[in-house]
Order: sequence, then structure tokens, then C-alpha cells
Amino acid sequence: MVQALAIFRALADSTRLRIVALLRAMELSVGELAQVLGQSQPRVSRHVKILCDAGLVERRKEGSWVFVALGAQAKVQPILAALDSWDEADHWTVADEARLAAVRADRASAAAEWFEANAGEWDAIRSLHVADSEVEAAMAKALGDTKLGCLIDIGTGTGRMLELFAPLAEQALGIDRSSEMLRLARAKLSERGLANAELRQADLYALPLADGGADAAILHHVLHFAQQPGAAIGEAARVLSDGGRLLIVDFAPHDREELRSRDAHTRLGFSDEQILGWFANAGLAPVLVETLEGGELTVKLWLGRKTGEKLKEVKAA
Repeated sequence: MVQALAIFRALADSTRLRIVALLRAMELSVGELAQVLGQSQPRVSRHVKILCDAGLVERRKEGSWVFVALGAQAKVQPILAALDSWDEADHWTVADEARLAAVRADRASAAAEWFEANAGEWDAIRSLHVADSEVEAAMAKALGDTKLGCLIDIGTGTGRMLELFAPLAEQALGIDRSSEMLRLARAKLSERGLANAELRQADLYALPLADGGADAAILHHVLHFAQQPGAAIGEAARVLSDGGRLLIVDFAPHDREELRSRDAHTRLGFSDEQILGWFANAGLAPVLVETLEGGELTVKLWLGRKTGEKLKEVKAA
């Protein structure tokens, strides 16, 4: 009864009802909510705090921005079902949807500007290895076409892996340390309408999931930036459930030293022995080791499955 009273008090305001409806469509920053609602940020922040206290929404800080998303599904879903059953579209709903479309357009425009400014750096690395389409096809084959359950994309960057694999997951979470990258990913996910995907700012050594909270994890061209690759793999294994899978895509050992200074690569690729050794330490049994040649840099795929126990180091076939 106490919880129900808190929820109904939180919703006893037209602005807060509008906020819930907006967040159902997409995660928004406080500034974006203020833009759509036509209200000041301090006023919107007060409304958001009331909804947070009732457990209906959650706030996440990314750099200087604060993003707001719906709260736990068990608490929010009955409210959404009630709103659907009443189905009362009014002038506020129409206006909010129009302004929300403008927010989506702003995000897409900002993302396009960033890509235009940085395309040269991305293309320089892509030109060194097999086409992205071949890598992505190999990843899709490795993961199969069965449902992925809860998927976490570690170091999501622009959200490409979520774009590819979130449709196969019941729930998908992309994490990245960079607030700028998360804004780009958020624009892409908004365009694709991937309602089951969310983004969080976090470190790959401290993932925002409980032990066993994920069924599949991806580290796509992330590990060569890591100071402690073994620790990153261990943390990914921690959040996997028993039988959960970790897919790593990265480079085989190479001697392109300029990637250290130009692109901040900490590691110049990985051998099978290194990855499989870290798998063993993390309780991951090797399932697949695949090599994709076709450029100056060789791309590797390593797939491991969590066994729940530490394994002896296994060499690749």
C-alpha cells in the first residue's frame, strides 16, 4: 500500500505523466526533456526526482549530462498498461511527439557531424583489415540465430554491435567510458527504434551488472585499448551466467607501432595462447577460434563459454 501511494502521488501531475510517456519512447537527458516539455531544467529536474523517489524512473550521469530512463519493468509495466487501456491522446501528446522527433533529428545531426569530422581516422584502420561486413558475418555465425537473452556490449562505441545483435536479445546493454560515444550510440539506437537496448557510462573493469546477470557478452575491437586485458575478460566472465558466452573480436599480433601513438592502441594484437590463457583463468571454455585474413592486420574471433570453474590453459587448435 505504501508503494502504491508513492507511485500514485508521483503520477498525480500532468508533467510527470508526460515524462513517463516520453521515456517510454526513448531515454532522454534532462536538457532534452526540458526542450520537449517547454519547461526549465530545474523544474524538470524536480519532477524527475519525484519520479525517481517512486522508482518509476532512473537517472544516470554521463560526463556533464544526466540521462533519465524508465525504472524497473516490474514497477513501471502496470502503469504503462493502465495508460494504454485509457488511450487518451490529447494536444499535449501530439505536441510532445512532434518535439521528440526534433530531439531525434538533433541527435542524428550531431552524430553525422562527428562522423564526418572523424571518418578519416576510422577509415585508416578499416583499410588495414578484412571488410567489416565479413567480420560481422563471422560474428553472427559464431553467436548463431538463437535468442541471446541478456546481452552486454562492452565498449559499445557507436553502438554498432547493439544495432546488429539487440534484435536477437530480450534485453541489450551497451557500456562505454566515453560520454561522447554514448551520445553517438544513442542517436543510432533512436533511429533504429531498438526499444530493448539501453546505454550506460561505465568502465570495462567494473561492469554495472550483478554476478551472472548476462547471457552473452561482446568485446569488439576493445581489448587492444585495455591496460589489463586479462582483468577485462575476467570482469566480463563475472557477469555471465553459467553457460553464458563471451565473444572477443580483435587483432592477431602485429608490428604496426604507429597505432600506439596515432590511435592509442595499448596492445598490438593478441595470440591464441594469450586469449585462451585468460579464458582459462576466468572459467571460460574455448568454443571457437577463427582467423579472418585479408589485409595487413589479421582479425581474430575467440568465443568462450562460462563453465563456473577455473580451467587449465588450453592451446588453440
